[in-house]
Amino acid sequence: MPSQPAFDAELLQRYDRPGPRYTSYPTAPQFNADFGEEALRQAAAASNGDPIPRRLSLYLHVPFCMSPCFYCGCNRIITRDLSRGETYLLRLYREIALTAPLFDRDREVIQLHFGGGTPNFLSPAQLGELVDSLRHNFNFSGSSDRDISIELDPRFVNPDEVAELGAIGFNRASLGVQDFDPAVQEAVNRIQSVEQTLDVLRACREGGFRSINVDLIYGLPRQTRDGFARTLDTVLEARPDRLAVYSYAHLPHMFKAQRQINEAELPSAVEKLGLLQLAIEKLTDAGYVYIGMDHFALPDDDLARAQERGGLHRNFMGYTTHADTDLVGMGVSAISHIGDSFSQNPRDLPSWQIALDEGRLPVFRGMRLSEDDQLRADLIQRLMCQGEIPVSALERRYLVDFNDYFADALSRLQPLVDDGLVRFEGGAIRASSRGRLLLRNIAMCFDAYLAPPAADPTPRFSRSI
Repeated sequence: MPSQPAFDAELLQRYDRPGPRYTSYPTAPQFNADFGEEALRQAAAASNGDPIPRRLSLYLHVPFCMSPCFYCGCNRIITRDLSRGETYLLRLYREIALTAPLFDRDREVIQLHFGGGTPNFLSPAQLGELVDSLRHNFNFSGSSDRDISIELDPRFVNPDEVAELGAIGFNRASLGVQDFDPAVQEAVNRIQSVEQTLDVLRACREGGFRSINVDLIYGLPRQTRDGFARTLDTVLEARPDRLAVYSYAHLPHMFKAQRQINEAELPSAVEKLGLLQLAIEKLTDAGYVYIGMDHFALPDDDLARAQERGGLHRNFMGYTTHADTDLVGMGVSAISHIGDSFSQNPRDLPSWQIALDEGRLPVFRGMRLSEDDQLRADLIQRLMCQGEIPVSALERRYLVDFNDYFADALSRLQPLVDDGLVRFEGGAIRASSRGRLLLRNIAMCFDAYLAPPAADPTPRFSRSI
């Protein structure tokens, strides 16, 4: 099990710069329009032909939200017209019918996740019909570790509806909270009471959900140490299985809703770090294990257990316990990771709808990973999940001399070594307790798309992977 993080304000401030969150490598900006429908079909066929085909994880994107949260950077459509959900479902059923035949029937679905937007924009009856359609078209595993999860906005779901979701088969839920402070909620246009949130959380437990996550955000306008401490105390008293504590990134040039936020009300960089420190101290004191990036879990939660046994995985859904799967994304903007490929659906609703109306798989960009991409993806995946780079294991798997192959990366890594963020030991590069909060800074040293191009771009593999 990796060490718990040590908070070092000076180091965190010094290394505070924009960078990928590494839910994939290469990251989505590297995808290109040359990868289309036929490439996706070929990737699926190749994955079926693997000696031991991987199980499947399904992701369905529901883009609709009833109300805009000003901090949000998600791909969503604001509407209160519930009929739009029914229209969306008609296209989604078409995509399911086009996608499912790409995969051999003996490939089991071990994970299904609904994200958004607000998935509970759809009624429990609509969600139930959608899950039934997926079960009809795909081969769902009967294993006890099968996950069917959903992101819930507690403002727009009640305990009776949660019970219906449990009866459908949902067993994991993620509740958006962000902050309970009324002043903060007013500043970000998300008014949500403690009572309605805890009612939904209790209903999830009573409905048989085996894991509940709560999302919080630090760095929001009008946030104070005292107010955020009260939010943390309230959440910890409810004892969710997992917590995600995200850093707010103010990017109004990219996300129109953020222009509604008064920049003068944002906490300073020092104050924001103080909020992070407060969260880390309170969560670790309450017995939560730091998983990585923004995520914490109780020691007996599946995430913590998966990390302990080396089976943790990171993808577009965040951290997951199902490492050896192909990810199949459906819905507007959804991303798939099948074999050595990534593909993404159109980010705008009309383009996605037109493709399906024409009977086409709605792929607008993607990429097939090179040998170099696959090695670096493996390295970054292990770093983000386990907090270490298994140098000796990577050398054996890919038949490379690590020091030679990654000479440029190791040069970029040296200042982090000097600052005590990483150390070399036992055939591995390990993040120290001070480096655990800076995993993506470590990963960026090995990101070929961030580095200046080498003089000789030819891969130096001893053999094909």
